[in-house]
Amino acid sequence: MNETLREHKDKAAQLFASGKLEEALIEYGLVVHAAPEDLGSRQKVAELLQRLGRKKEAVEMYESVAMAWARQGWLLRAIALCKVILQLDPGHARTQRMLAELYSRRLAPAPRLVPAPAPVAPTPRDTLPRIPLFSQLDEAAFVAVLEELAMRSFEPGASIVTEGEQGSSMFALVEGRVDVVRQLQGGNRRKVASMGEGEFFGEMALLSEGPRLASVVATERTVALELTRAQVERLVQRHPSVRQVLQSFYEERLLANVLRSNPLLSALTPVQREAATHAFQLHTVPAGQRLLVQGQPGEALFLLLRGRCRVVHQHPDGRESAYPVLREGDLFGELSVLLGLPATASVYADTPCTLLRLERQAVERHILVQPGVRQALSRLSSERLQRTARLLPGHELLDGDQRV
Repeated sequence: MNETLREHKDKAAQLFASGKLEEALIEYGLVVHAAPEDLGSRQKVAELLQRLGRKKEAVEMYESVAMAWARQGWLLRAIALCKVILQLDPGHARTQRMLAELYSRRLAPAPRLVPAPAPVAPTPRDTLPRIPLFSQLDEAAFVAVLEELAMRSFEPGASIVTEGEQGSSMFALVEGRVDVVRQLQGGNRRKVASMGEGEFFGEMALLSEGPRLASVVATERTVALELTRAQVERLVQRHPSVRQVLQSFYEERLLANVLRSNPLLSALTPVQREAATHAFQLHTVPAGQRLLVQGQPGEALFLLLRGRCRVVHQHPDGRESAYPVLREGDLFGELSVLLGLPATASVYADTPCTLLRLERQAVERHILVQPGVRQALSRLSSERLQRTARLLPGHELLDGDQRV
C-alpha cells in the first residue's frame, strides 16, 4: 500500500510540475483519501484548488490543514497557511483566532457556579509544544502579531540579511534551510551555523539600531515570516505587552546561546543555566562608557555579548599600558568577584556594547557552585594578575625569579 501511495505522490508531483493541475489534483486526492494524516498531500490539494480558481474549497482545505499542523506543533506552518487564507478571503479571521486559542498565554478562567459541560474532543493545551515568542502572548496580541506578519520566499543563494547592514526585522523559518555566515578579519567568509524550519533569527534588530552581525543565506528554497520594527511599533501602541515579550524572548535566546557556547559557563547543568538566565541583567552601553574603574572594587561579573572593549592599566607615574582588547564572549570583572580585589585596570566600551551583568551574590549562588567553573575562573584570574604584575616596575626581576 505504501508503494502505491508513493507512486501516486510521485505521479502527482510530476503532473503538478508540468502544469497538468486537474490530473495532479486527482492523484493527490487518491493519496489523501487513503492517508488523511498525510498533511503535505492535503496542503498540495489546497494549493491546486487555489490555482484552479476553486477558492471556497481551497480555503476550507487550507483551514483544516492549518489546524492539523498547529495541533501537531508546527505552528509556523499553520501561520503561513493563515496568511494564504487571508489572501484568498481577507475577511476570514476564524483560523487565526483558533490558533490564538491553542497557543497563546491564557488567564485562568473565572470560577463557575455551575460546572461547565465537558468539551467535545478537546486538544489538551498542555500537550502542545511551547513555541518561542508566540506562546508568551495573550490571545489579542497573538492575533495582532499574526495580522502583521508578512510571508517571504527566497530562492537558493539569496541573502535574507547581510552582515554590516542596519537591521530592521526578524524572521521565523517556515520551510527550507539557511546558513549563517560571518566575515573574518582577513576578509574570508565562514559558515558559523545552519538553521531550519521553526527557527528564528534577526530579533536583535527589533530592539536595537545596531548592524547585522552575520549574513543569512538561503541554501534551498526557503519560506519565512517577517516582522519589522515598524510593525512592532504599531503593535506596541495597541498591545504594550508585545515589547515585554520580545525583550524577554531576545534575552532568553541570547543568554542560552552564550551559556551553551562559553567555555567557562557551558559546564553549568541545565537547571543551573535556567537559574542563571533570570539572574543576568542585560545592559547596552554607548562607545566610550567606562565599565570598570581601576582601583575601585567591582561588584559584578561581566560577559561581553556584542561589541569591543579596551582595557587600560594606569601606572603610578601616569603612563598607560593597554591590555588585549576584549571581544564578544570575553568575561571580565572576575578578580573582584572571586578575590575581593579592586579592579587592576579600567575597562571602556570601544564600540557600542551589549553586556550581561551578574551581581557578586548571584555569581556565588549560580556560577561558583560548579567546581569546574570555579577552577576555570581562578585560572583566568591568575593569568590576569600575572599580566598586571609584568606591567609594573621591576617585572624583569619577577620574570628572572620565575626562570630560576
